Amino acid sequence: MTMHDDEIPVDAGLVARLVAGQFPELAGLPVRRLRSTGTVNAIFRVGDHHCARMPLTSDWASDLDRELAWLPTLAPHLPLPVPRPVGRGHPTGSYPHDWALFDWIDGQPYPASLVDESAAAITLAGFVTALRGIPIMGGEPPAGREPLADLDDDTRRALHEAGDLGLLDEGAALDAWDRALEAPTFWGDGEPAVWIHADLLPGNVLVHGGRLAAVIDFGSVGVGDPAADVIAAWTMFDRPARALYRARLGVDDGTWARARGYALTQAAMIMPYYVTTNPQFCAMAGRSIAAVVADTT
Repeated sequence: MTMHDDEIPVDAGLVARLVAGQFPELAGLPVRRLRSTGTVNAIFRVGDHHCARMPLTSDWASDLDRELAWLPTLAPHLPLPVPRPVGRGHPTGSYPHDWALFDWIDGQPYPASLVDESAAAITLAGFVTALRGIPIMGGEPPAGREPLADLDDDTRRALHEAGDLGLLDEGAALDAWDRALEAPTFWGDGEPAVWIHADLLPGNVLVHGGRLAAVIDFGSVGVGDPAADVIAAWTMFDRPARALYRARLGVDDGTWARARGYALTQAAMIMPYYVTTNPQFCAMAGRSIAAVVADTT
């Protein structure tokens, strides 16, 4: 079952042929698709040391440009490993978009059962702090979401759809959303724009040996509202770890409220869209909304 109406079909055989044709030094290595909750790229492991990221739709094909352009600049400043680009693959008659090879990073997507959440919150806050501290020189891509008020109609529609499907308590979620809309807007409160990952979901944080091992998927990276990376408080952590994450980042009340709203709208958009095609992703969104509602009531 595909997740998107315009999803590009891609399998291990196709990726093996593309790798052999464009990276002949890797020809003949085993290629296998990795199971993941990812929705933008299909990920294939190539041998023991590489992975291929294959955009699933035309709308997201350009996300790889950000990774390939900016990861080499960002990586030296960050305290956790991030993907290292190996090379760009190009369109062919069998696959219509650029794709990319990266070094393989050992680990599995963040699961709370394998890590101490408080320790993870401290580690991730250190990563976000380091990312924010990278100097802005000009020419960086803008990142982050629209103001919460501009997302109001779509968020209410998604919460209503999710409520009709029995996925959440629509009334409680709408109350939390109404509270979020009271948060100050980013450009209205004088905060500086900073480097942000902009998609700190559990699937984009790897664990190895019981500790956070890497942050991946930089397709949304750029400069914008620091609230964007505070959403991990609700997507990844329980209440005590959430409070620790906030304290380590020094998040003020306005940014915290705005980030809570972004966590809610992001999860709302996920739930009805992926309820049948990506149930694990949908369940993660449900947990995030429950955490937001619990923090709001």
